[in-house]
Amino acid sequence: MVAHLANAWATKGWPVSLLTLGSTPSFYSLDSRVNYLPLGVVGESANAFVAVANNLRRMITLRRAIRAQNTAAVISFMDATNVLTVLAVQGLSLPVIVSEWVDPTQHLIGRWWDILRRFLYSRAARVIVQTERNLEYYPGSIKRIARVIPNPVMVPKEVQLCVPQHPPGRSKVAIAMGRLVEQKGFDLLLHAFSRIASKHPAWTLDIWGEGGKRSELESLISKLGLKERARLCGLTRQPFERLLEADLFVLSSRYEGLPNVLCEAMACGLPAISFDCPTGPREIIRDGLDGILVRDGDVEALAEAMGRLMGDESERKRLSARAVEVVERYSVEKVVGMWEQAISEAVQIKKR
Repeated sequence: MVAHLANAWATKGWPVSLLTLGSTPSFYSLDSRVNYLPLGVVGESANAFVAVANNLRRMITLRRAIRAQNTAAVISFMDATNVLTVLAVQGLSLPVIVSEWVDPTQHLIGRWWDILRRFLYSRAARVIVQTERNLEYYPGSIKRIARVIPNPVMVPKEVQLCVPQHPPGRSKVAIAMGRLVEQKGFDLLLHAFSRIASKHPAWTLDIWGEGGKRSELESLISKLGLKERARLCGLTRQPFERLLEADLFVLSSRYEGLPNVLCEAMACGLPAISFDCPTGPREIIRDGLDGILVRDGDVEALAEAMGRLMGDESERKRLSARAVEVVERYSVEKVVGMWEQAISEAVQIKKR
């Protein structure tokens, strides 16, 4: 998302600097005109005192880097980084916009970070959330300066937006993507698939992504007898290619913000099934029209929905025919326009 926005604005000729607290190269491709500056100040803290010192160092480094840029506004993404950024720009006469990507009622960042977030977000010029439900978490002082802006669906030019066509007789693939972490609920997905796998022997399950839960998920695959049917495929830099090779997409998250991967799967013409988790899927899937929502966390309902679509090709085609409309609903032009309006408002506020 950050890389996509940076690229969109660089293409327009805006001077764009992308600062990160880490030191690794960007995983996503950046336009050559984007000034990418990894600050290299991420690290573990041995105790609370060291954590305070480290965060003070991060804030000072960030402030120096921001001051060195010729910028009209600062945009920050993700909870703790947002807090540090608001602190870093104090006294610089720069408007700051902070953006939250996940449901703050589910994604806990710690008591002190949350206290700082609630206090400091009111000092921002604008607060961006992805859904109306995310906005409910915040007090009125923050709601007044908040705007709801979804993520855009960014589809590579080489990807043809059409219902995928696969040769008859090939094995069929249900696909999931995301970090191998508790939030993404891949354990729930594996349990659901295990309940219907024997009834649909032509289907396999591919899970793309990496993370700390890999060993646990590998053990679960073995325990459920799915070694020949479910795979942890690792990272991919070609997510659209992987999606176009599949027949069904499943989102099993315990919570989300506004899941990009769900939009991307639907853009590729995949019928999608998702838990109705907080928050995001309900804003994206029009239940029964272009995908299926099942009760949050209900493994049996997820298994039933997967089995129903695996056994009904005409239903998959019906859903996929409307799924591609997500590209228009969350077009780059619409979303970038909403961001630019928020930036314009923030700059005007700071000028007053």
